Amino acid sequence: MSVEHAAVERADFDQVMVPNYAPAAFIPVRGAGSRVWDQSGRELIDFAGGIAVNVLGHAHPALVGALTEQANKLWHVSNVFTNEPALRLAHKLIDATFAERAFFCNSGAEANEAALKLARRVGFDRFGSEKYEIIATVNSFHGRTLFTVNVGGQPKYSDGFGPKITGITHVPYNDLAALKAAISDKTCAVILEPIQGESGVIPAELDYLQGARDLCNAHDALLIFDEVQTGMGRTGHLFAYQHYGVIPDILTSAKSLGGGFPIAAMLTTDALAKHLVVGTHGTTYGGNPLACAVGEAVIDVINTPEVLAGVKAKHEKFKARLLQIGEKYGLFNQVRGMGLLIGCVLTDAWKGKAKDIFNAAEKEGLMVLQAGPDVVRFAPSLVVEDADIDAGLDRFERAAAKLTQA
Repeated sequence: MSVEHAAVERADFDQVMVPNYAPAAFIPVRGAGSRVWDQSGRELIDFAGGIAVNVLGHAHPALVGALTEQANKLWHVSNVFTNEPALRLAHKLIDATFAERAFFCNSGAEANEAALKLARRVGFDRFGSEKYEIIATVNSFHGRTLFTVNVGGQPKYSDGFGPKITGITHVPYNDLAALKAAISDKTCAVILEPIQGESGVIPAELDYLQGARDLCNAHDALLIFDEVQTGMGRTGHLFAYQHYGVIPDILTSAKSLGGGFPIAAMLTTDALAKHLVVGTHGTTYGGNPLACAVGEAVIDVINTPEVLAGVKAKHEKFKARLLQIGEKYGLFNQVRGMGLLIGCVLTDAWKGKAKDIFNAAEKEGLMVLQAGPDVVRFAPSLVVEDADIDAGLDRFERAAAKLTQA
């Protein structure tokens, strides 16, 4: 049964939506794999992945099947009850990681909110009311709630919303000396992205993460890894901490966890989880059967040697061609990141012009991302076909050629 829908167009956005976003001039209406079609029927190749969310592309049969099957059974019962998909997904995440307990919510910000609240509660319960300070890094991004936006190290997102949450310090990323100088026995948590995503796809150095782990141990502080963008196979490991071999106390996951369906998770140990007793934290939709059924299908597909090895191989394919394009047209000479989270660092001549490259790519039928004004970011499906990589990078090269001829 098809339903007649009222016609809408991009101009409607400016009349009915709060103006906190500035979406592109076209409206995508359908996707299949790594291809997207807009209202006019124009086809684009998707290397943006819904900002590292559409981990298996669009309309992947395993995800469509899981969602459809669950939609005909049970959508929502609240956390007054548990449900089978949530328990199955929790088992799978625990079996695949350091964690022993899972808390499900709906977004990366909510997962980080839960992690930070847990850290403060653990500090309070174990050491008293003075142990509440949190250390994060400059240019980090941890979400848009009032707590997480204050923990994020980008004042442009947290200024103008009244008094800041106290007890939060920001230190430079990849600077172990700065972290050592800032940490104290009042610190309850250090929160780090193993790869800084929004601020330019900057991977952590191994000794930095190892040093952070040691400092947290020495000061009875919890180490939180925000893997909202790096998790679920994005780096070629199920989670980035597994690449480094540095184990956090708390890990947050979202974005790719649902392959496009909103779901997030906070993963931690038994000993820490027991501090969130009944009534201390909650969520109406968190762990709902629809989201968890899709999340289970995502992990079943991704957490296989074939897919994870494929991510690493596709990284090399992207990197080799991107370096050629960057150098040929003088756009960038550094390609950094891990797996299929890739950042092209613009040369001095093109600094600040990532948006221009984004726009030029769109004109050629390619969806890419920015990570700040100086980095072009790629976060495609982990199962993007090699033919789509080639075709998409051909389009990217055409965009580069036109930009540099202008």
